[in-house]
Amino acid sequence: MNTASEPTALQKLLSRFARVEPNEVSRVLAAFFLFFFVLGSYFAVRPVRETVGTILGRGYVADLWLYTAIFSIAIVPIYGWLVGKVRRTLLLPWIYGVVAIIMVVIGIYFKVDEKSQFVGSFFYIWISVLNLMLVSVFWSFLLEMFSSEQTKRLFGFVAAGGTLGALIGPLTTRLVVDSVGNSGVMFMGAAGFVGAIVCQRILLNIWSNSAAQEAGSAAGSGAKPDKALGGNPFAGISIVLKSPYLIAIATFVVLLSAANTFLYFEQLRIVEETFTETTRRTEVFANIDFIVQSLTIITQLFLTGRIASTFGVRALLTFVPIVMVLGFLTLSIVNVFGVLAVVIVLRRWGEYAFIRPGREMLFSKLDTETKYKAKNFIDVPVYRAADYIGAQAKTALDAVVSSPAIVAVVGAVLAGLWAANGLFLGNKHDSGSDKR
Repeated sequence: MNTASEPTALQKLLSRFARVEPNEVSRVLAAFFLFFFVLGSYFAVRPVRETVGTILGRGYVADLWLYTAIFSIAIVPIYGWLVGKVRRTLLLPWIYGVVAIIMVVIGIYFKVDEKSQFVGSFFYIWISVLNLMLVSVFWSFLLEMFSSEQTKRLFGFVAAGGTLGALIGPLTTRLVVDSVGNSGVMFMGAAGFVGAIVCQRILLNIWSNSAAQEAGSAAGSGAKPDKALGGNPFAGISIVLKSPYLIAIATFVVLLSAANTFLYFEQLRIVEETFTETTRRTEVFANIDFIVQSLTIITQLFLTGRIASTFGVRALLTFVPIVMVLGFLTLSIVNVFGVLAVVIVLRRWGEYAFIRPGREMLFSKLDTETKYKAKNFIDVPVYRAADYIGAQAKTALDAVVSSPAIVAVVGAVLAGLWAANGLFLGNKHDSGSDKR
């Protein structure tokens, strides 16, 4: 019979990637597979979003980002009200269920006319808001389950679950899109979110039982560890505005978004000029995602946690911006698809392997309301508002200058500011002065 001091075969396997304690095995695996289904489903349909973007056109997409920002802001009080009134054991699975239903409906419309401007616009806005919302909700719950010390040890491995999904998702899309079309890809994504519901229920049961046992031993039976948070639906906004530390995190997200937006629209321009067939564009985007996720999962399994523990969060937050400075400067000299593809791969790989886990670690020592409401405000409306402002700035810059080289230099400057902000935040967290 195994005891706490006798690791199981499964724990021994996990220990090859992260230092997982015996009582952490079940929750780590449940979180791993939940993130697998969430990101796997999203990344399966993401190439469809990029194809819809090329159909709608760069100018039209830039305008859509205004609506994306508006809906991102509008969702804050709605989500704030939900987490304030509804227990997480009910709310979180229902979120994934609604997503699955909407994907099925969009898939049906795409089967009739995938070039419909109305349906394409709705899908582009919805999936852009959904992306950040789902990831933010997932990490908010994980931050509630794991301590600050555990985040450094385990978040790299948990993130690898999402990366595995993000690897299989676009690969599956690449293999089946010719036979099932973009509508079939949407149905496939919906099925993935049904799997997410199952994993979320398992994880919630583990959390509820563990929290109830801890609360029961300390204060008697009848504890409700997953009770609604209560409070003001708009509390996330005020919490951020009152905290210099959270404002700095929001600034980091704004600079991240600005640099990424400049690169994104260069991607749309160069891909549109290079590939004429829409299915070929979907294949190209899927190929890029496959390469990115392959690199990311190896990094998350073997490097992310070790880097965070050895060099601190500052290393996770500054590596990518510095690489982006070099990438933009290279694009200013050689502005072709091959160079663009390399820069995109480096940016996405570094963001998923280093930036995202590092950003989540910044919230690890904060209170529960901040982890849900303030974090969601930064992750969704702040990010999408920055996207829109960046898109309009990029459009205005294109109207003033015709040289892609100048655009790339501006991107390099933004990435430099991003690196400086990341170093500041990393130092605050690593020194223990990250209290809001």
